[in-house]
Amino acid sequence: MSNKHLKNTNPYNPLPEDFFQQPTLKLAEALLGCLLINETEEGIASGYIVETEAYMGPEDRAAHSFGNRRTKRTEIMFSEAGVAYTYVMHTHCLVNVVSGPTDKPEAILIRAVEPVDGIELMKKRRNIEIPKNLTNGPGKLTKALGITMGDYGRHFTEPPLLLVKGITPQEISRGKRIGIDNSGEAKDYPWRFWITDNPFVSRHRKKD
Repeated sequence: MSNKHLKNTNPYNPLPEDFFQQPTLKLAEALLGCLLINETEEGIASGYIVETEAYMGPEDRAAHSFGNRRTKRTEIMFSEAGVAYTYVMHTHCLVNVVSGPTDKPEAILIRAVEPVDGIELMKKRRNIEIPKNLTNGPGKLTKALGITMGDYGRHFTEPPLLLVKGITPQEISRGKRIGIDNSGEAKDYPWRFWITDNPFVSRHRKKD
């Protein structure tokens, strides 16, 4: 595992609640390099966030809350910033950081992380040996870290699911989001952010 493009800071300083009060697009960038930790009975697994996607709520055709859609699944998106929005897509659980003001349902999908702690546990959960493929996708990382629908609504400032200060990216790229081709003009919004040249990013594209 290489941190060639990253600069170490203190990886164990929990993020304060006001960190999550940033505008969604700024928060999507600020989350890059943060350490996502999950504590389970099997052990602790963690990874540096290397890729995110922002979803801008009622005005964003790609967002689950487009048109202010309020359902059992999206209810947590109307909550305070800094809580976990988990949902299942194609049998995979995905994890988002709720953002924006209360009752303005925005969220940031965590698309990929760089494994840090619990790598052997991740390999067991994913049944693979190649570290690069453990967490380079939103469904892969949740399985590797043991994040499930049971984490819906957890606050990222409290165990067992935590976001803490991690590493400072030397360069950040941005581009179109992935897998939203049926969302009209929203498919072209450059609201995907990633640490430039990091090998654990889910899909590499040239910087726009």
